[in-house]
Amino acid sequence: MTRRGKLSLFPLTGILALGLSLPCFAENWPGFRGPTGQGISSEKNLPLTWSLRENLAWRVDIPGVGWSSPIVWGDRVFVTSANPEGTSCHVLGIDLHSGKILWDREVVRQTTNRKEPQNSHATPTPVTDGRLVFAAFNGGKLAALDFDGHIVWTREDLNFFSKHGLSVSPILYRDLLIMPFDGNNAQDLTEGYLKAWEGAFILALDKKTGREKWRARRGLSRQAHVTPMIIEVEGKPQLISAAGDVVQGFDPETGERLWTVHSTGEGVVPSIVYGQGLIFTSSGFGSPTIRAIRPGGHGDVTATHIVWESRDNVPTKPSFLYTDGLLFCIKETGVISCLDAQTGKTLWRHRLGGNYSASPVLAEGRLYCLGEDGSTTVLAPERQFKRLARNELEGFCQASPAISQGRILIRSQTTLFCLRQGAGKGGAASP
Repeated sequence: MTRRGKLSLFPLTGILALGLSLPCFAENWPGFRGPTGQGISSEKNLPLTWSLRENLAWRVDIPGVGWSSPIVWGDRVFVTSANPEGTSCHVLGIDLHSGKILWDREVVRQTTNRKEPQNSHATPTPVTDGRLVFAAFNGGKLAALDFDGHIVWTREDLNFFSKHGLSVSPILYRDLLIMPFDGNNAQDLTEGYLKAWEGAFILALDKKTGREKWRARRGLSRQAHVTPMIIEVEGKPQLISAAGDVVQGFDPETGERLWTVHSTGEGVVPSIVYGQGLIFTSSGFGSPTIRAIRPGGHGDVTATHIVWESRDNVPTKPSFLYTDGLLFCIKETGVISCLDAQTGKTLWRHRLGGNYSASPVLAEGRLYCLGEDGSTTVLAPERQFKRLARNELEGFCQASPAISQGRILIRSQTTLFCLRQGAGKGGAASP
């Protein structure tokens, strides 16, 4: 294997361009899986336990359907939603303190697009730079709005198609809005979506105007739903993006493909995490495999950059969580594993019960695991299994939680809940 490159966080939402400091930024939850894209928050004084009668600050019904996660900047919460047919797509701005819906803006009106029944037309989580909110919807429709709900630009010309629908979330890098479109051939639904094809691409737009800056082609790959991330490898930023069959590094400024690791699998959902110089990925439904990959190199580095593999208890929907040399993996059937991140060795495994789609989040030394039944199991992120609490809410949950300013936000199929230590019993927010 080649020498391991230095790996560190490169902020996903362009904070260098905005001139913001990381401590200020870290209080927000600006996109999918938070400020680092890895599901980790620096917030303190969060509730350990809650229910409909304890530590519930407020709850508000969200019109329509959507499995996007809430995001938070300052005193604003943003969520996306669509009607069941996906013909009317919306972005909502909500007051963080009261739960009041401040505005509900229709940003896209379109004909319906194909998706799997368990998906929604508003599954991608929006992202914000503190000035604009960027949202994506099934079919590849994109929109940018200001914090008052005014539409700045839209893109409705991408014509993305996937048998499963669109689930990947956009990210920000400096002045670029970046999003992969790993779909499949719309002409062949019987077998074509299982075949690798040349149509997948990654798109970078000017975040201020929506104009295309670059478009990167993957080469042969199958459909996937993996949100990318920006890391630093040997002193330079790299865009790390996985699709069906490949994990790849790109130059985020130009879209140049730098390296590829072949990772066979179709319908890849879990997002990438990294730590200790390694990228951790799942190969999805076709051939579920966890892989630890050393980033860097040039061209096809499959033979030299895969550090370890495991086919044991592989998650195909929830993303991993890495912390302090440990890799936590939740299978959708409710079994959680703790792995040694350097070796892939399983340290412990435990059945939580129920089914899981949401990705775990970490804050204040606690691992929060949200189940589809609205229950959250809170664990100690340690080398031995230790359950700290189990909390119940109502409703079907697939969206991942958000954490910001001492609050935990959980979205069910119909309702957004805000949890805060000492809040007592929260009522329905005013419309």
